[in-house]
Amino acid sequence: MSRLRGRSALGRLTLGVVLAAVLSALFTVVPAQAATGQITGLAGKCVDVAGANSANGTAVQLYDCNGTAAQTWSNSGDGTLRALGKCLDVTSGGTADGTTVQLYDCNGTAAQQWAVSSANDIVNPQANKCLDVTGNNSANATRLQIWTCSGGANQKWSAPASGGGGGNPSGFVVSEAQFNQIFPSRNSFYSYSGLTAALSAYPGFANTGSDTVKKQEAAAFLANVSHETGGLVYVVEQNTANYPTYCDWSQPYGCPAGQAAYYGRGPIQLSWNFNYKAAGDALGIDLLNNPWLVQNDSAVAWKTGLWYWNTQSGPGTMTPHNAMVNGAGFGQTIRSINGSLECDGRNPAQVQSRVDAYNRITSILGVSPGSNLYC
Repeated sequence: MSRLRGRSALGRLTLGVVLAAVLSALFTVVPAQAATGQITGLAGKCVDVAGANSANGTAVQLYDCNGTAAQTWSNSGDGTLRALGKCLDVTSGGTADGTTVQLYDCNGTAAQQWAVSSANDIVNPQANKCLDVTGNNSANATRLQIWTCSGGANQKWSAPASGGGGGNPSGFVVSEAQFNQIFPSRNSFYSYSGLTAALSAYPGFANTGSDTVKKQEAAAFLANVSHETGGLVYVVEQNTANYPTYCDWSQPYGCPAGQAAYYGRGPIQLSWNFNYKAAGDALGIDLLNNPWLVQNDSAVAWKTGLWYWNTQSGPGTMTPHNAMVNGAGFGQTIRSINGSLECDGRNPAQVQSRVDAYNRITSILGVSPGSNLYC
């Protein structure tokens, strides 16, 4: 029984299986507004360079706000956060929970990229993890690290806004007018408000690196979901004869919603009971018992698409998110979504359809499509 992604909403669709479980939120907080240049978080304390020491490898910690240069951070819009002339850096470029952060010479690597989201998360997109106060400890000199995003108070920050916001109230690099231009015949279910509401689930998405990279990633995602759904027309898989085939009874949790309940739904056409379980666990939504949420709640539908995009490699070797932010190119997003059926000459017409959509959307967004468009 294949577990690879299949065809579009008009045919058979499956997703790869990787659990990216997100911890339940421990606290609900509204961070205090930071003074210009400061990054404030737990207990109203500041992100601080230990000893105001600018040497490479100096620990970055939580400390009482004191207005010194060791707590003055700039967000210039290139994805870095800088203090004392150096960059906030994930030690050794690590991606594991508990990897500490430090001050280091700015070097343009993914270890120094940070996405400051409207939900007050500061995310390292390479690891897809949040800046975190170790042990939820508000004591002075508590070391900062990266950790799986949980929504906890120890991961909420008020940071300097980057320059050049573009005037879009949603904060998304695609405006509502552009979204409507991209999808002139879309089903009303796929709303712009549903998409922007879903963005907080993966704050690194289309919010990483330069404005060019952000727009290219947004265009790549929208091009692929356009292909999967006939231009955001189809909410559910059209071949109803396939519906009973997406239940893998070998899974210990079975198919509690019914044999035929796990058909393709949403922008990436989530299907199979194990994928509903994985996506639901990651998003904190019980999709195994209530898969119909994906066709009834626009924000939930968009979140499942972002779950796949940001956490799953499918038949590829990287997530589509990493393909775009690390320069691998649009072709690798195709491989991660449906490479086993389309790439390496298997179905060049389908690949071309995706590339055509990507080129059209990047043109609307006013950005170059970049290189490596094919797989």
